Amino acid sequence: MALHAPVNNQQCQIHRLNLHHRTQIQLRNLYFNIPISQSRGFSLRSRSISHPLLLRRCVSEKISGSFDPDSGRNYASGPPQIPQQNNVSFVEVLKKSNSFLPHVTLASTLLALVFPPSFTWFTNRYYAPALGFLMFAVGVNSSEKDFLEAFKRPTAILAGYIGQFLVKPLLGYIFGIISVSIFGLPTPVGAGIMLVSCVSGAQLSNYATFLTDPPMAPLSIVMTSLSTATAVIITPLLSLLLIGKRLPVDVKGMVSSILQIVVTPVAAGLLLNRFFPRICDAIRPFLPPLSVLVTACCVGAPLAINIESVTSPFGLTILLLIIAFHFTAFVAGYFLTGMVFHKTPDVKALQRTLSYETGMQSSLLALALANRFFQDPLVGVPPAISTVIMSLMGFSLVMVWAKRKE
Repeated sequence: MALHAPVNNQQCQIHRLNLHHRTQIQLRNLYFNIPISQSRGFSLRSRSISHPLLLRRCVSEKISGSFDPDSGRNYASGPPQIPQQNNVSFVEVLKKSNSFLPHVTLASTLLALVFPPSFTWFTNRYYAPALGFLMFAVGVNSSEKDFLEAFKRPTAILAGYIGQFLVKPLLGYIFGIISVSIFGLPTPVGAGIMLVSCVSGAQLSNYATFLTDPPMAPLSIVMTSLSTATAVIITPLLSLLLIGKRLPVDVKGMVSSILQIVVTPVAAGLLLNRFFPRICDAIRPFLPPLSVLVTACCVGAPLAINIESVTSPFGLTILLLIIAFHFTAFVAGYFLTGMVFHKTPDVKALQRTLSYETGMQSSLLALALANRFFQDPLVGVPPAISTVIMSLMGFSLVMVWAKRKE
């Protein structure tokens, strides 16, 4: 049997240095993507690795002892972690456009105040198609199963209806009386505040719910559709009770408005999502930025068109009263829902949904009714301001609640 030459510590240390340097060269080449053929790193001599006793002893000493602070690392366990660049695609930017909705809404409000002609072109004839587009976006991102599940919650639907036509009109009556008796505003202004509280829910509340809690969007649409469908009877009765003047309503026109704004667009989105999913996948990234643009127009146009009434001597007082009215409605919808449905598993999502339903109403409809059925133009001032305030407050809540969920 041939005897192996004795192995001393110096040879073992040289072998470890060779191994360490070669590993560093390999890591460098991998990081900078240098081909192996072009590498001029440190090469091991054949005699450094041919001795089996030397190899066994060096490995043993490397496990039992420590050569340097990095000796405990396992360089051969896998490739090094190469820093990755966070490349944000254009599609992702489009999908995240909804996060800028509160900022765009505020910007459109300021622009309408400073330069009204920027929105005066967006007249009443564009409101129905614009709101219909928002409902189409909701339909594309939903399914028919979501709406079937919504009808399985009659108690929640009833709660939304009570918030729309009991809690909100009561608050409108209180703030209307306060505006006349305490602040000394003209009676038509108080009537305008009450008229805002008598109309049905706003389609923008459905979109706000969709941005915060997508599974709750069908339930919100059902609530709004029910309140809008019965508004042909409830709104005139509430107006007669609160304002003291009979308010005629175009029943045929309101039914047509329901079909155009809510039913048809949502149904079209659902059908497109079911039978043409590839088309939905192609257009879905472009819906958020377009929805933000449409919402900005729906907010800025009423303010720009009624700028003279808004900037009247009563404008600031009316503004504060409208802010207080909507703030109280949002808070009432949220906390009353929490008291009634505190045992429901998704109580927080339901609270947010009913808060939108109670705090946001169809101020555009109130503005149209004021311009059509009241001779005094001051009646239309509260609805015009309400359109802006409820949108700003609603989508600000969207931003706050969405961040809390994240």
